[in-house]
Amino acid sequence: MSSPTHTSAPVWRIGEIAQRSGVSVANVRYYEREGLLDPAPRRDNQYRVYGEGELQRLRFIRLCRSFDMSLDEVRTLLALDLTRAEDCQRAQQAVQAHLQHVQARLAELRGLEAQLQHLEAHCAGEGPRCSLIEALHQQARQLPTEPQISGLGRGVGRHV
Repeated sequence: MSSPTHTSAPVWRIGEIAQRSGVSVANVRYYEREGLLDPAPRRDNQYRVYGEGELQRLRFIRLCRSFDMSLDEVRTLLALDLTRAEDCQRAQQAVQAHLQHVQARLAELRGLEAQLQHLEAHCAGEGPRCSLIEALHQQARQLPTEPQISGLGRGVGRHV
């Protein structure tokens, strides 16, 4: 529940702000460590208290993450001032760049879908040996020993 302060602005403890924002407690702490959210001040009882500004910021972060934006992309958008024309252009550039990433990822996923459909066609679910697992082993033997920049593994680890 909200607790009154000397300014009577609502403040919440971490569990309450997490619930109100839809962000887990662990992620609130993580965003503080990552600098996306300033550490909240502590009360005499050592509990951190969060206000409306932090609530809005957490909701903004959550929305951006729902668009699959990286923490760096979110950080960029959070640093912009909505009243400055040049920052509006930077925001548009950031969203365009992310859209291009999403479009490229969709193309990769379509290729992955085709590979999986081809692999699935190997398996009838019957017989003395699993032809699907055999096909996977065959493909694994053909992989290069060093990771390649394109192809397998591209895009992995982008978001944390």
